[in-house]
Amino acid sequence: MDENMIDIKAPVAKKIPEQLKIHNDIRIDNYYWLNDRENEDVIAYLNAENDYTKRMMQHTEGFQKALFEEMKGRIKEDDTTVPYKLNGYWYLTRYETGKDYPVYVRKKDSLEAPEEILFDCNVMAKDHAYFNLGGISISPDNTMAAFSTDIVSRRQYTIQIKNLITGELYPDKITNTTGSATWANDNKTLFYSRKDEVTLRSHKIFKHTLNTNETEDAEVYHEADETFNTFVYKTKSRKYIVIGSSSTLTTEYRFLNADMPNGEFKVFQERTRELDYSISHYGDHFYIIANSDGATNFKLLKTSELQTEKKYWEELIPHREDVLIEDIEIFKNYLVVNERENGLNRLRIIGWNGEEDYYMPFNSETYTAYIGNNPDFDSEVLRYGFNSLTTPSAVIDYNLKTKTSEIKKEQEVLGGTFKKENYESKRIWATARDGVKIPISLVYRKGIKLDGNNPLLQYAYGSYGSTIDPSFSSIRLSLLDRGFIYAIAHIRGGEYLGRHWYESGKLLSKKNTFTDFIDCSKYLIEQGYTSKDHLYAYGGSAGGLLVGAVINMNPELYKGVLAAVPFVDVVTTMLDDSIPLTTGEYDEWGNPNDKDYYHYLKSYSPYDNVEAKNYPNMLVTTGLHDSQVQYWEPAKWVAKLRELKTDNNKLLLHTDMDSGHGGASGRFESLKEVALEYAFLLDLEGITH
Repeated sequence: MDENMIDIKAPVAKKIPEQLKIHNDIRIDNYYWLNDRENEDVIAYLNAENDYTKRMMQHTEGFQKALFEEMKGRIKEDDTTVPYKLNGYWYLTRYETGKDYPVYVRKKDSLEAPEEILFDCNVMAKDHAYFNLGGISISPDNTMAAFSTDIVSRRQYTIQIKNLITGELYPDKITNTTGSATWANDNKTLFYSRKDEVTLRSHKIFKHTLNTNETEDAEVYHEADETFNTFVYKTKSRKYIVIGSSSTLTTEYRFLNADMPNGEFKVFQERTRELDYSISHYGDHFYIIANSDGATNFKLLKTSELQTEKKYWEELIPHREDVLIEDIEIFKNYLVVNERENGLNRLRIIGWNGEEDYYMPFNSETYTAYIGNNPDFDSEVLRYGFNSLTTPSAVIDYNLKTKTSEIKKEQEVLGGTFKKENYESKRIWATARDGVKIPISLVYRKGIKLDGNNPLLQYAYGSYGSTIDPSFSSIRLSLLDRGFIYAIAHIRGGEYLGRHWYESGKLLSKKNTFTDFIDCSKYLIEQGYTSKDHLYAYGGSAGGLLVGAVINMNPELYKGVLAAVPFVDVVTTMLDDSIPLTTGEYDEWGNPNDKDYYHYLKSYSPYDNVEAKNYPNMLVTTGLHDSQVQYWEPAKWVAKLRELKTDNNKLLLHTDMDSGHGGASGRFESLKEVALEYAFLLDLEGITH
């Protein structure tokens, strides 16, 4: 350790033992008191940790600034999104040089038309430490926009309505919502979802009439089951308002003709445990992606608008063991199906006339392709996105009729030093301890030697069936250009290799997620990509739980760890149903009120399994107002690690006192957090510029 740091004393959190008892099992939590953000001692402790981090990283401050400028310098400051057309207007978002926030604009009929500014977020954010514009919903007659704002970072949005002709803001204010709102076709009725004040679960759908007070809003649906969230949207065909209810395993929908907002919603197919389905509308039919009748990877079905119950569903695309149906996009003349096979996305084009059915060609070993923004039902152009670990993002318009492609925009990497041919990406397969092959996507600068001396940052998530695709990052170049290899481990708990990949990494199989990550690390070391002295683990949120569990199991494999907003106090959080997200998570982690789940969760919970032993160097980050993972989880974890660990490695906690789960709100502000993380890693490698 640097001599200048020897006399910097780490904060020591006071211990106030709290006895937590359930199932005849007692846990003593010495740092339980940290869960009160109104307590001055808590704020003082977090500030002391921030000060300690600042002092420990002080020698890298110049490097952090340089990294920030380098990463910012690759981003085009005066940038504009590719315009999309909806209901007679072209919509686009632009960024201006030197400004942090977007400007939302539209043009009538043609891109040559004069610009109308809908929202300038730079003006709206001016007096706030945090600002986020949520959903924007344009009324069917194009004269009004319902929009939402969050100025605290707890994802509790206030909806307001702006007259786009006069610019006036209507007095209507709807508080504590999810941020999205949906217009009925009468241009005066708005449907929105509201949150429970304590748990932040979206639990009610309301109907608001223009120019009335929110106290007069009518409740149209209450989702009473605490394991479900509810939401509302309009079908792309604009014919129906749909209310959805979803839990981890089960979904249910209700629908109402958008021309008749005061009518009664009709249940599409009532909830059946573990029946997971989604609906799209076209013509006089609904199209359904469902896992019914054992279709683990989902199948595509259709049914008449008049008979929507499951017994009437007709199969269009059958279930396949090796192909996951992820999504569909419906156009007037074509159906596009987004499938995943062997970890890679494929876009399948089917003509409604029955004459065409083919896959768009992609030639790469590892890439990311996705359906883009296609709000226009009548269009014959599919907008999709494509990138890879070495190829910057491109937005491409594919003409479904002529089968021709046009690249509308390719991400520019400024600074003049980036050439994609200087980098290499590949996919390798590690063998897990139970014999299962785990894919790993890698990217690095060409020409590196596989002699075990390369620093390698291994990233994974591994929960909720969320797939981490191998996508391009201009920010990541700051590591690659300094010799780092970047690896994404596609471990179980995600859905990279299909639905079974998710099923075998949750509930009582959750430990597969952690052992997969460890086995990937061991394989990367065996193959000479890196060594224990140069390997770093990185995960955020549920991925923070992953790295927390991994370093309890095999701390000796890693030189350092980045844990961002980590979910580490699993048992206590899952037993507290007043905390946001808890009840809806039972199908993911298990309900610890059940004895078997309690003991299984306790056996891997990072906080509960901290021991007196050596741990890697660690940088832990969180946000005081985080609504997804409460700040006290990482704070308690760091306090306990400080108390018990037996090494002299760095242990730093950085709390953003203004923001929440997504970090800072400004376009470039978040790069300062990345600069801190990268400086931490590079400093451990002795790389100082």
